[in-house]
Amino acid sequence: MKTIPKNNNTFIRVSIGSALGLGLSPIMPGTFGALLGVLFHILIVWLLPSHSQLIALFSVFIGVCIANHILYPWAKEYWQSTDPKNFVLDEVAGYLFVPILFRQGDFWPTVIWGFVLFRCFDMIKLPIARQIDQNIHNAWGVILDDLVSAIYAVIVLFFLTWVGPFEIGGITIYTP
Repeated sequence: MKTIPKNNNTFIRVSIGSALGLGLSPIMPGTFGALLGVLFHILIVWLLPSHSQLIALFSVFIGVCIANHILYPWAKEYWQSTDPKNFVLDEVAGYLFVPILFRQGDFWPTVIWGFVLFRCFDMIKLPIARQIDQNIHNAWGVILDDLVSAIYAVIVLFFLTWVGPFEIGGITIYTP
């Protein structure tokens, strides 16, 4: 694994591409990187009035997607991979897609379950996401499989909302 570079331009690119260093984690860099998306989501909800939150989430999402596309060629060369594990802007965008698409339910269950479901679907790569991951080896492929995984997470969140609160062994698992 490469260390934090001393060159300012490279340092900035690594910092952005690794979600402020979260993606440099030696274990589960994508999961740690996606936490920056969670942080953006929480800050937007806490700091902005409700009528501005969707626009802010969408703006940050678009900004992350643009950064992904701009930095991808550099990241591919720097980390010597068509899908560098430390380049985690796709995970940030993937998580942010969940609260953009799922605007129901209580805040914290959406944050927690949205994150867990997104990361599970992103790691197991169900069909469509798997085909994208295996066949599209460019900036679009890197980000699209995460967006598909986010859609799967949202489908499950809608299902859980439809089913309503449920418990397992006396512990509430999901309350919409």
